[in-house]
Amino acid sequence: MSMYNYGFLDENTKRELRRKTLKAVAIPGYQVPFGSREMPVARGWGTGGLQVTLSLIGLGDVLKVIDQGSDDSVNACNLRDLISETSEVDTTTDTLEATVIQTRHRIPEEKMTDEQILVFQVPTPEILRTVEPSEQESRRMHAERDYSRLWVHLYEDIVEWKEIRISYDYPVLVNGHYICDPSPIPRFDVPKLHQAETLFLFGAGREKRIYAIPPHTDVIPLQFEDYPFNVESYESGCEKCGSTHTYLEESFDSNTGERYLYCSDTSYCGKQQLKGQHQPVEIGVGWNG
Repeated sequence: MSMYNYGFLDENTKRELRRKTLKAVAIPGYQVPFGSREMPVARGWGTGGLQVTLSLIGLGDVLKVIDQGSDDSVNACNLRDLISETSEVDTTTDTLEATVIQTRHRIPEEKMTDEQILVFQVPTPEILRTVEPSEQESRRMHAERDYSRLWVHLYEDIVEWKEIRISYDYPVLVNGHYICDPSPIPRFDVPKLHQAETLFLFGAGREKRIYAIPPHTDVIPLQFEDYPFNVESYESGCEKCGSTHTYLEESFDSNTGERYLYCSDTSYCGKQQLKGQHQPVEIGVGWNG
């Protein structure tokens, strides 16, 4: 422990990251460039979110790290060990006990509070990348709020499939101005961003960008009047806890070939199994989808 600075990063790096984070909070949805450092994990494995977390973590914090909702995946375990061993903070798998949660592509099912921070690992922060490869042109489009090509992209989905088939990275309008990438969270999680009490921070290490959605901010998914935004639905509930109001993942029995559905959020699923019954959880506040 003595050979490392607290939280692994040096103090100047942490100060820079905090300044960039404050700017991102002040301008919701705006991508703030930062000097991404080399980390003891490969780029593409969560270095952006890791740097944001290490710059904010303090002695009184309690850390939770999830990967696709799971606390026990290889990615989650390794990042949790790195952060806890270099900062000596307590860790937990309970969403409501954590003060800082680092996540890869899920928002917890339980409603978070204003005393918590959710840090996203973001692979590609630029939502316009699918329609515009040029970084310079993308910046111009954001500055002028020229999102016509993105709207056309959604319309082409409707023409071809009779619906918008974007299952993750669904474009959202933040605070009535910037359209941003909510990270590769499933569509199911998008309503949780709207008017939430929690601070959402997004770190992209490979792309060297930080952006934020502050508490009580309007976050509206792009939609047409005759083709409104909708989330995933399931024919049955979780095989483990019976939940019908959570995001479910598929599993196949190799022997029988039968498909099973189970909660992506392992912490929430475990609590419901202990209770012996499922209690629906409110996933959005004040947003009409």
